[in-house]
Amino acid sequence: MLEPLRQGLPPLNLAAASDAASCALHARYEAVREARRFTRGTLDQWHLGDRFDDVCLVVSELVTNALRHALPANAPRLAAPEPPVRLHLMRWTGRLVCAVRDPSDEGPVARDAEDLSGDCSAESGRGLFLVDSFSDSWGWHPLAGAFGGKVVWALFRLPQP
Repeated sequence: MLEPLRQGLPPLNLAAASDAASCALHARYEAVREARRFTRGTLDQWHLGDRFDDVCLVVSELVTNALRHALPANAPRLAAPEPPVRLHLMRWTGRLVCAVRDPSDEGPVARDAEDLSGDCSAESGRGLFLVDSFSDSWGWHPLAGAFGGKVVWALFRLPQP
């Protein structure tokens, strides 16, 4: 299940992941809510519910960006046979990775903090700033092969038991 993401993650041993879960998301308004619900259930199952607020904010931003910027303008938004976006959650002993795969080859573009401070009324443009602020690190990588597109990931350090 995780093999297609191997190229798109920070250097971690995927075989050593203690838990992994994935959720396909159709291109529709409810997808972000579905991603949050999936994240809540998964983190609760992994006994990481205390990290939900930060992780959920990051998941929401990554999924929103994938739906808003990574899908072709003329792509059908309601019922595609294969959902265009997929959320992956992976946990190791001391780390949690959220990864969102989408069909675009274009990398995400983070706005400068100076640009963000000038317009307090802007309704968009802060997503990657929030991802950077709430996660321990984030990045993206193009995917090769049959999947194509890219994966954008965010890493959270977990307290050691």
